[in-house]
Amino acid sequence: MKRIILLFSVTALAACLANAQPAKRRNTTAASTTQNASVQKKGTDRASMQFPTSASMPEDVVWKRDIYRQLDLTKDKNAPLYYPVEPQGKQVNLFTYLFRLILTGRIPAYTYQLDGNESFEAKDKLAVKDMLERYGIYYEEKDGKIQVADSDVPSGEATRYYLKESVYLDQRTGTFSTKVTALCPVLMRGADEFSTEATPYPLFWVQYSDVAPWLSRLPVMGSNLNNVTNMTADIDKQQPEEGKFYWGLPKDMDPKTAIDRRRLWSFLHATQQQELDKYVGTQMEKEVEKCIDQDIRTFGIIHVMKNSVKVQNLELRLFFPRPTAARLRSDRL
Repeated sequence: MKRIILLFSVTALAACLANAQPAKRRNTTAASTTQNASVQKKGTDRASMQFPTSASMPEDVVWKRDIYRQLDLTKDKNAPLYYPVEPQGKQVNLFTYLFRLILTGRIPAYTYQLDGNESFEAKDKLAVKDMLERYGIYYEEKDGKIQVADSDVPSGEATRYYLKESVYLDQRTGTFSTKVTALCPVLMRGADEFSTEATPYPLFWVQYSDVAPWLSRLPVMGSNLNNVTNMTADIDKQQPEEGKFYWGLPKDMDPKTAIDRRRLWSFLHATQQQELDKYVGTQMEKEVEKCIDQDIRTFGIIHVMKNSVKVQNLELRLFFPRPTAARLRSDRL
């Protein structure tokens, strides 16, 4: 009898302790459970499974800076995202692809606020029908589903995008990384024979993490002159000072070292060809990439960018600061 009473007392005490758990801890536990459920749901998404993307930005970074950029698709280097203006078989441009994904409910979109700040809360989710009516996009509604013909999709006017990037310090690896977190298509309207300046009409925000698995399967036209070619943008001729992006191709990335080999050797040959000519042997590229990888793992990427990488009798630099006016004057003297 005493054992039964003792067992009952221990059980009751455990139940009291469980109920006496602090409210903050209970909320944290519940939030963690919800987050794990959402992660599992996302992991089972067919697009995410078939077309995995790069790892997302950690939530506990110690330093982060958000940068907003503007991408102009009228530039030749950005043509792969703009053409074909009208669908040609399975080939569509970026705006038509996003438009279809949102129209069919495959990805969520969020209202563009008047102050330009993006919000990805449920209350700010985009009402597709309201957007279509606001911007005069013709649609039909059949059996409760909204349908827009290809000829009515304003892909020709979507010549600009707003991009949000996050530059952050990953304390786990001691490295700086950049991640595109959101994008917003912009319709450019109003330019005519009397006015050469078009008025921008931002449509909506989408989280890049939602759309990335779908973009991985999108074939992109590599030329606005040759409609047969795939995306083969010449990243070696792009000008970073114009504030645009380099086109990176998966085949150029070394998965072991996370180095874009084409970009690396384009930079080294353009800036330090005389130093490369001093190399003795036949495995220069392999040995240089190995030394860069080892130095980054040992000292961190910031140290490597500030200092040179030594390979045999070579001393290679991976970063050249933009010269200041004072520096130029001193060099002349």
